[in-house]
Amino acid sequence: MRIMTSPFDSSRFGPPAPRGGASPAPARKSKPLWLQSAILVGTFTMLLYVIEIADVASDERLEDNGVQPRTIDGLWGILFAPVLHDDWAHLFANTVPLLVLGFLVLLSGIARGLAATGIVWVVGGLGTWLTGGSYSNHIGASVLIFGWLAYLLVRGVFARNLGQILVGVVVFVVYGSLLWGVLPSAPGVSWQGHLFGAVGGVLAAWLLSADARKQRARKAVGPQPFG
Repeated sequence: MRIMTSPFDSSRFGPPAPRGGASPAPARKSKPLWLQSAILVGTFTMLLYVIEIADVASDERLEDNGVQPRTIDGLWGILFAPVLHDDWAHLFANTVPLLVLGFLVLLSGIARGLAATGIVWVVGGLGTWLTGGSYSNHIGASVLIFGWLAYLLVRGVFARNLGQILVGVVVFVVYGSLLWGVLPSAPGVSWQGHLFGAVGGVLAAWLLSADARKQRARKAVGPQPFG
Protein backbone atom coordinates (compact mmCIF):
# COMPACT_ATOMS: atom_id res chain seq x y z
CA MET A 1 0.00 0.00 0.00
CA ARG A 2 1.12 3.45 -0.68
CA ILE A 3 1.62 7.35 0.29
CA MET A 4 -18.95 -10.93 2.34
CA THR A 5 -45.53 -41.23 10.74
CA SER A 6 -48.59 -40.41 9.77
CA PRO A 7 -50.45 -42.17 6.99
CA PHE A 8 -51.34 -38.82 5.58
CA ASP A 9 -49.97 -38.55 2.06
CA SER A 10 -49.13 -34.96 1.33
CA SER A 11 -48.17 -35.78 -2.24
CA ARG A 12 -51.86 -35.93 -3.19
CA PHE A 13 -52.06 -32.21 -2.71
CA GLY A 14 -48.91 -31.33 -4.63
CA PRO A 15 -48.58 -30.50 -8.30
CA PRO A 16 -49.52 -33.31 -10.72
CA ALA A 17 -46.77 -35.58 -11.93
CA PRO A 18 -45.63 -34.89 -15.46
CA ARG A 19 -47.37 -37.01 -18.09
CA GLY A 20 -45.69 -39.29 -20.54
CA GLY A 21 -43.02 -40.33 -18.08
CA ALA A 22 -41.16 -37.06 -18.40
CA SER A 23 -38.65 -36.56 -15.61
CA PRO A 24 -38.25 -33.22 -13.87
CA ALA A 25 -35.51 -30.94 -15.10
CA PRO A 26 -32.21 -31.63 -13.32
CA ALA A 27 -31.05 -29.04 -10.85
CA ARG A 28 -28.33 -26.77 -12.16
CA LYS A 29 -24.99 -27.61 -10.61
CA SER A 30 -23.16 -24.73 -8.98
CA LYS A 31 -19.55 -24.05 -9.84
CA PRO A 32 -16.97 -25.67 -7.53
CA LEU A 33 -15.67 -23.43 -4.78
CA TRP A 34 -12.18 -23.18 -6.23
CA LEU A 35 -13.59 -21.92 -9.53
CA GLN A 36 -15.86 -19.39 -7.83
CA SER A 37 -12.88 -18.17 -5.84
CA ALA A 38 -10.67 -17.87 -8.90
CA ILE A 39 -13.34 -15.98 -10.86
CA LEU A 40 -14.01 -13.59 -8.00
CA VAL A 41 -10.43 -12.68 -7.22
CA GLY A 42 -9.57 -12.54 -10.92
CA THR A 43 -12.47 -10.17 -11.60
CA PHE A 44 -11.42 -7.95 -8.72
CA THR A 45 -7.86 -7.80 -10.02
CA MET A 46 -9.07 -6.94 -13.51
CA LEU A 47 -11.12 -4.14 -11.97
CA LEU A 48 -7.94 -2.70 -10.48
CA TYR A 49 -6.41 -2.54 -13.95
CA VAL A 50 -9.48 -0.82 -15.35
CA ILE A 51 -9.32 1.73 -12.55
CA GLU A 52 -5.63 2.34 -13.20
CA ILE A 53 -6.38 2.95 -16.88
CA ALA A 54 -9.03 5.47 -15.81
CA ASP A 55 -6.54 7.07 -13.43
CA VAL A 56 -3.96 7.51 -16.17
CA ALA A 57 -6.63 8.93 -18.49
CA SER A 58 -7.61 11.44 -15.79
CA ASP A 59 -4.03 12.64 -15.46
CA GLU A 60 -3.73 10.66 -12.19
CA ARG A 61 -6.43 12.64 -10.41
CA LEU A 62 -8.25 9.49 -9.19
CA GLU A 63 -5.40 8.56 -6.89
CA ASP A 64 -5.98 11.74 -4.91
CA ASN A 65 -8.95 9.91 -3.30
CA GLY A 66 -6.83 7.83 -0.92
CA VAL A 67 -6.77 7.84 2.86
CA GLN A 68 -5.79 11.30 4.00
CA PRO A 69 -5.19 11.02 7.74
CA ARG A 70 -7.39 12.90 10.16
CA THR A 71 -9.30 14.84 7.53
CA ILE A 72 -13.05 14.53 6.96
CA ASP A 73 -12.67 14.15 3.19
CA GLY A 74 -9.90 11.63 3.79
CA LEU A 75 -12.41 9.23 5.38
CA TRP A 76 -13.69 8.46 1.88
CA GLY A 77 -10.27 7.01 1.22
CA ILE A 78 -11.07 4.10 3.53
CA LEU A 79 -13.49 3.01 0.81
CA PHE A 80 -11.43 3.89 -2.24
CA ALA A 81 -7.75 3.52 -1.31
CA PRO A 82 -7.36 -0.29 -1.81
CA VAL A 83 -8.40 0.00 -5.47
CA LEU A 84 -6.11 2.91 -6.32
CA HIS A 85 -2.42 2.73 -7.21
CA ASP A 86 0.35 5.23 -7.72
CA ASP A 87 1.49 3.82 -11.06
CA TRP A 88 1.65 0.63 -13.13
CA ALA A 89 4.74 -0.62 -11.28
CA HIS A 90 2.85 -0.31 -7.99
CA LEU A 91 -0.08 -2.31 -9.39
CA PHE A 92 2.17 -4.94 -11.02
CA ALA A 93 3.96 -5.51 -7.70
CA ASN A 94 0.62 -6.16 -5.95
CA THR A 95 -0.94 -8.37 -8.63
CA VAL A 96 0.55 -11.83 -7.92
CA PRO A 97 0.21 -11.78 -4.10
CA LEU A 98 -3.27 -10.33 -4.52
CA LEU A 99 -4.32 -13.23 -6.76
CA VAL A 100 -2.69 -15.96 -4.64
CA LEU A 101 -3.68 -14.76 -1.17
CA GLY A 102 -7.15 -13.63 -2.23
CA PHE A 103 -7.80 -17.05 -3.81
CA LEU A 104 -6.70 -18.87 -0.63
CA VAL A 105 -8.87 -16.68 1.58
CA LEU A 106 -11.95 -17.29 -0.57
CA LEU A 107 -11.33 -21.06 -0.54
CA SER A 108 -12.51 -21.09 3.09
CA GLY A 109 -15.96 -20.13 1.74
CA ILE A 110 -17.03 -17.18 -0.36
CA ALA A 111 -19.12 -15.53 2.36
CA ARG A 112 -16.44 -16.06 4.99
CA GLY A 113 -13.72 -14.79 2.69
CA LEU A 114 -15.69 -11.68 1.79
CA ALA A 115 -16.38 -11.04 5.48
CA ALA A 116 -12.66 -11.29 6.24
CA THR A 117 -11.92 -8.93 3.38
CA GLY A 118 -14.46 -6.41 4.64
CA ILE A 119 -12.94 -6.42 8.12
CA VAL A 120 -9.44 -5.95 6.72
CA TRP A 121 -10.63 -3.18 4.41
CA VAL A 122 -12.24 -1.15 7.21
CA VAL A 123 -9.68 -1.77 9.96
CA GLY A 124 -6.75 -1.16 7.63
CA GLY A 125 -8.19 2.06 6.30
CA LEU A 126 -9.34 3.41 9.65
CA GLY A 127 -6.03 2.61 11.33
CA THR A 128 -4.19 4.39 8.55
CA TRP A 129 -6.50 7.39 8.84
CA LEU A 130 -5.79 7.63 12.56
CA THR A 131 -2.01 7.18 12.47
CA GLY A 132 -0.75 8.22 9.05
CA GLY A 133 1.36 11.30 8.58
CA SER A 134 -0.35 14.63 8.16
CA TYR A 135 -0.84 15.84 4.58
CA SER A 136 -0.17 12.33 3.23
CA ASN A 137 -2.29 10.25 0.83
CA HIS A 138 -2.32 6.44 1.28
CA ILE A 139 -3.38 4.19 -1.60
CA GLY A 140 -2.86 0.61 -2.80
CA ALA A 141 -4.19 -2.95 -2.50
CA SER A 142 -1.33 -3.98 -0.24
CA VAL A 143 -3.57 -3.21 2.76
CA LEU A 144 -5.60 -6.23 1.59
CA ILE A 145 -2.49 -8.30 0.87
CA PHE A 146 -1.14 -7.81 4.40
CA GLY A 147 -4.61 -8.43 5.88
CA TRP A 148 -5.10 -11.65 3.90
CA LEU A 149 -1.58 -12.76 4.77
CA ALA A 150 -2.13 -12.28 8.51
CA TYR A 151 -5.58 -13.93 8.27
CA LEU A 152 -4.16 -17.03 6.59
CA LEU A 153 -1.29 -17.25 9.07
CA VAL A 154 -3.41 -17.24 12.26
CA ARG A 155 -6.91 -18.53 11.40
CA GLY A 156 -5.88 -22.19 11.81
CA VAL A 157 -4.46 -21.47 15.24
CA PHE A 158 -7.70 -19.83 16.42
CA ALA A 159 -9.88 -22.57 14.87
CA ARG A 160 -7.52 -25.44 15.82
CA ASN A 161 -7.80 -26.63 12.22
CA LEU A 162 -4.81 -28.66 11.05
CA GLY A 163 -5.46 -28.09 7.37
CA GLN A 164 -5.62 -24.33 7.83
CA ILE A 165 -2.48 -24.39 9.98
CA LEU A 166 -0.61 -26.22 7.19
CA VAL A 167 -1.82 -23.64 4.66
CA GLY A 168 -0.58 -20.94 7.01
CA VAL A 169 2.85 -22.56 7.21
CA VAL A 170 3.15 -22.70 3.41
CA VAL A 171 1.98 -19.10 3.11
CA PHE A 172 4.53 -18.03 5.70
CA VAL A 173 7.35 -19.78 3.85
CA VAL A 174 6.40 -18.09 0.58
CA TYR A 175 5.25 -14.67 1.72
CA GLY A 176 6.41 -14.35 5.32
CA SER A 177 9.16 -11.90 4.42
CA LEU A 178 6.48 -9.38 3.49
CA LEU A 179 5.75 -8.93 7.20
CA TRP A 180 8.76 -6.67 7.47
CA GLY A 181 6.59 -4.18 5.62
CA VAL A 182 4.61 -3.44 8.81
CA LEU A 183 7.63 -1.52 10.08
CA PRO A 184 8.60 1.98 9.00
CA SER A 185 10.67 1.65 5.88
CA ALA A 186 11.32 3.56 2.68
CA PRO A 187 9.71 6.95 2.18
CA GLY A 188 6.53 6.76 0.14
CA VAL A 189 5.58 3.30 1.47
CA SER A 190 2.53 3.20 3.75
CA TRP A 191 3.72 0.98 6.58
CA GLN A 192 0.62 2.14 8.48
CA GLY A 193 -1.58 0.54 5.81
CA HIS A 194 0.47 -2.65 5.99
CA LEU A 195 0.38 -2.73 9.79
CA PHE A 196 -3.34 -2.08 10.22
CA GLY A 197 -4.20 -4.32 7.29
CA ALA A 198 -2.42 -7.11 9.19
CA VAL A 199 -4.22 -6.12 12.40
CA GLY A 200 -7.50 -6.37 10.49
CA GLY A 201 -6.51 -9.84 9.24
CA VAL A 202 -5.84 -11.10 12.77
CA LEU A 203 -9.11 -9.57 13.99
CA ALA A 204 -11.00 -11.18 11.09
CA ALA A 205 -9.46 -14.58 11.88
CA TRP A 206 -10.49 -14.23 15.54
CA LEU A 207 -14.05 -13.11 14.81
CA LEU A 208 -14.69 -15.65 12.06
CA SER A 209 -13.37 -18.55 14.16
CA ALA A 210 -15.93 -17.87 16.91
CA ASP A 211 -18.11 -20.83 15.84
CA ALA A 212 -15.14 -23.23 16.02
CA ARG A 213 -14.06 -21.86 19.38
CA LYS A 214 -17.59 -22.17 20.84
CA GLN A 215 -17.88 -25.76 19.59
CA ARG A 216 -14.52 -26.58 21.11
CA ALA A 217 -15.59 -25.04 24.44
CA ARG A 218 -18.81 -27.10 24.50
CA LYS A 219 -16.82 -30.31 23.93
CA ALA A 220 -14.45 -29.37 26.73
CA VAL A 221 -17.28 -28.77 29.21
CA GLY A 222 -19.18 -31.93 28.15
CA PRO A 223 -22.88 -32.70 28.58
CA GLN A 224 -24.55 -31.01 31.53
CA PRO A 225 -26.63 -33.17 33.96
CA PHE A 226 -30.34 -32.49 34.36
CA GLY A 227 -31.94 -31.67 37.70
